[in-house]
Amino acid sequence: MPPTAGATAFTARISRISISATMAVSIEAATLRSEGADLVEFGAGEPHFTTPEHIKRAAIEAIQQNFTKYTPVAGIKELREAVTARHKQDFGSDYSFDECIVTTGGKNALFNTFSVLIDHGDEVIIPTPYWVSFRDIVEYCGGKCAFVATHAEDGFRLTAAMIEKAITPRTRIILLNTPHNPTGAVVAPEDLTAIVKLAASRGILVMSDECYVYLDYTGRPFSIGVLKENKDSLLLMGSLSKTYSMTGWRLGYALAPKAVVTQLQKLQSQSTSNPTSISQKAALAALTASQQCVADVRAGYIQLRDRMVAGLRSIPGVKVTFPEGAFYAFPDVSEIAARAGINTTELASRLLHEGHVVTVPGEAFGLPGYIRCSYTTPLGEIDRGLERMRAFFAAL
Repeated sequence: MPPTAGATAFTARISRISISATMAVSIEAATLRSEGADLVEFGAGEPHFTTPEHIKRAAIEAIQQNFTKYTPVAGIKELREAVTARHKQDFGSDYSFDECIVTTGGKNALFNTFSVLIDHGDEVIIPTPYWVSFRDIVEYCGGKCAFVATHAEDGFRLTAAMIEKAITPRTRIILLNTPHNPTGAVVAPEDLTAIVKLAASRGILVMSDECYVYLDYTGRPFSIGVLKENKDSLLLMGSLSKTYSMTGWRLGYALAPKAVVTQLQKLQSQSTSNPTSISQKAALAALTASQQCVADVRAGYIQLRDRMVAGLRSIPGVKVTFPEGAFYAFPDVSEIAARAGINTTELASRLLHEGHVVTVPGEAFGLPGYIRCSYTTPLGEIDRGLERMRAFFAAL
């Protein structure tokens, strides 16, 4: 029975999903702040660094030059060319502009791509833990999620052998995310290559969420886009949000076979239409100017990561694997939750309301017993939050 609001009946598909867990935490934290609470923010998946000045200037110039009209649905050609040129230079891929579509954020690229490729009953293989929106987007589109568990004791490693066990005749897409949200794990290039080869041999598509691809601290950033011989099997989802601290600008993209991009344009033409014209000019400046700002931010996150991990490991009852990318630590707090006789959703809620530290419970990512701690905050705030966590956990 579809949900109702008064006399209004809602569709069955909207009942299959819930509000993003990270957004729910942000809303709850905002309410507490409005009531005067002093919170330490470890919840947001958003850079605390500001958008670089040259990118902001490009947007201002776009407005001053009246670049405020509709653009082509897939984005202006020079931006699509800049996306493919940047990806080729950094990772060795080989995409043409018509194998690229610019979208209103990376999530829009994911949502639209699943919408044009997934039918009811199609299966999508998703490693767990997973980013909060993956499951809901697939299920909204009528697909079924086939989960493959990764484990902290193995550094959350994902291999082709693990994926192969989950493949069925209904498998349509294998979804990868590296560097990973929420664990910060980085899938090794050799494992990614083996997964792509396996998928290609079975006629399965591989979707790679590369939102954090530039926040790889292993020294060997890798994109499956380099596997040109398997290009017809690949769907690359990208975003400027984390790389250039442009979350609010809402600019993402997809690199995919031309036939897929054509269908994405069709859907986009009937939904959001073109990405914001001003944001496109800002993105063009981001991709074509010096990338020193990216290197500087990456170095900053390494320092913040090391402080966060060292602090978490010093708290009794907390265990955490060493994140190799993104900007999250994913500590195991199951011992503390068990001692208090509560689950990690309740633990995170009490940590917010009583300890005044914002985190996201592992249940949101399909792995109870953990909480996600974002280290996109100044060093002083990390220290302050860690001390609050230490005191709160000790008092339970």
